[in-house]
Amino acid sequence: MAENGRIAVVGTGSWGATLAIVLARHGRTVRLLARTPEEAEILLSEGENRRFLPGVPFPLQLTVTADPELALHDASIVLVAVPAKTMRENIRALREFLPDHAVILSCAKGLEQGTLLRMSEVIAEELPEGCPVTPGALSGPNLAPEIAAGKPATTVVAAWSDEAAQCAQQVLSTPLLRVYTSSDLIGVELGGALKNIIALGAGIADGMGAGDNAKSAFITRGLAEIARLGSALGANPLTFAGLAGLGDLVATCTSPLSRNRRLGEAIARGKSLESALRELGHVAEGVGTIVAARDIAARHAVEMPITEELYRILFMGKSAREAIIDLMSREPKDELHGIATLLQQRR
Repeated sequence: MAENGRIAVVGTGSWGATLAIVLARHGRTVRLLARTPEEAEILLSEGENRRFLPGVPFPLQLTVTADPELALHDASIVLVAVPAKTMRENIRALREFLPDHAVILSCAKGLEQGTLLRMSEVIAEELPEGCPVTPGALSGPNLAPEIAAGKPATTVVAAWSDEAAQCAQQVLSTPLLRVYTSSDLIGVELGGALKNIIALGAGIADGMGAGDNAKSAFITRGLAEIARLGSALGANPLTFAGLAGLGDLVATCTSPLSRNRRLGEAIARGKSLESALRELGHVAEGVGTIVAARDIAARHAVEMPITEELYRILFMGKSAREAIIDLMSREPKDELHGIATLLQQRR
């Protein structure tokens, strides 16, 4: 695949617009697919995405269109940056326009409620039978406003096909965006989705003034929880020590740019989930992921105490203070409880 391969970006939110702008800024031919002709017209006339990235102009190499056939024509890479809850309907609407042998990467960090599927699994289900398109994922410590502002960042492309991941790496790499590859699609996707749960909890801890000792412990135990569930689902535990695991977790739990962390802070201030989401004004994938991850954990008999307590805070009216007390008073265990056994089973 040539380095100047065409790129289609589906989704005009903060992350989709950022990817389109950054890649076009570095000479890639990029087409950004808007939801409606009206939205495309506004974006074109304003020359920027004023809602999500005000003051960041569209490069000349970036085309905005509402025509899926035009957007996807001859694309070698298709980046789907839409919320997890709309991934299926988007792929269903676009599948007839997908070029043969394109690499389609989910840029959403969530799980589908009900089916409990990862995004690449949702994409695979919606592709026509026998379709040669390769589904994968793009994930890592990727705070969109920083990347749009030209700050250096890294990300990970994961796919079952090494060739597809390497082709995407070649096309998507820029001087300011270093792209790594991974064959652990399960781990990369779960790392990106599950860290939103922990970030929401970290925001609650910050909002309550729990302190840095508690925050570092919460992040570390959150990573253990992610690794337990990921390993039970077939992920490589080492993936969670990498950019799509620990890297993404640290960025999302500590940055004021993190939506899930900000949502947690609002919850700690006494806001209801509904009012906190209205105040946020953006999608916070952690909310739906808590529901899905809790169901997956129950199905596989995996302990996820942080996820369970956050579910009770968000959906059962439990106070954050009670949740902290219950977490702190759990039966003492070895630090690697649940993980060491899984590692032995993989050998």
